[in-house]
Amino acid sequence: MTQEDDKKMSSINGKQMASPSFRLPALDQDFLLGDSMRGVRFLLEYAKAEEALRAWAIRSTIVVFGSARVREDGPGPQPHWYAEARNFGRIASERGGALEVRDGLRDNVIATGGGDGIMGAANRGAAEAGAPSIGFNITLPHEQEPNAYSTPDLTFRFHYFAMRKMHLAMRANALLVFPGGFGTFDELFELLTLCQTGKSRALPIVLFDRAFWSKVVNMEALAEYGLIGPSDTSLVTYADSAEEAWSRMVEIGLDAYSHGAPGQDNGDETAGPAPVSI
Repeated sequence: MTQEDDKKMSSINGKQMASPSFRLPALDQDFLLGDSMRGVRFLLEYAKAEEALRAWAIRSTIVVFGSARVREDGPGPQPHWYAEARNFGRIASERGGALEVRDGLRDNVIATGGGDGIMGAANRGAAEAGAPSIGFNITLPHEQEPNAYSTPDLTFRFHYFAMRKMHLAMRANALLVFPGGFGTFDELFELLTLCQTGKSRALPIVLFDRAFWSKVVNMEALAEYGLIGPSDTSLVTYADSAEEAWSRMVEIGLDAYSHGAPGQDNGDETAGPAPVSI
């Protein structure tokens, strides 16, 4: 076909070639962002982070939650919370195994929600120890920006809260929760529910600043009213310093150099811990 024939054909079928239906699906943003592709977008958010985490050989994490509003020079106890979150990020990275790959895998890497405040402090401590750390950011109406301390290759952004929570939960070996607002409570009770219902293996869950948590969440009252079982109050413990938080985790059963998370099938050591069943 000559160039002249090509031009003639283009003039004949130009409307067909310009139609959205003629676009390759993978290159059609309108299609990919449509309602029918929500499940595919959900899968993409799982797969992209999963691929990067496996490339870094990250098998397990220690998750740190807390308010993005806490400041290093903020009012009241905020400087203390910030400093101890930073200390914990360093301590856990130095003692937990994040600094080195053992048998091809890296364990107990600090993971946060990726923002500022407590999250930035924990990522900062890990960075100061020379260890990688993860930031699972979320797209919000008032745009959240990643803090400057999470490892760039491990700084992710999610649209779906549910998929972000899944990635936070599925590799978690332990959880440290600093004071925070609605988002912190949401994430804490998500993990508590998974542990209570057996959807997740039992995790060390440490609440930082006993005075704060005893004031805002009365676990004993929930048990007294029969809304949780008496044994459910033991799902959490408390700490008032980074050192105490680390000690509590180890006492409860955190394996600093795990060759397999509790309940993990080690038939494929590159696969990482079995995902939480959510």
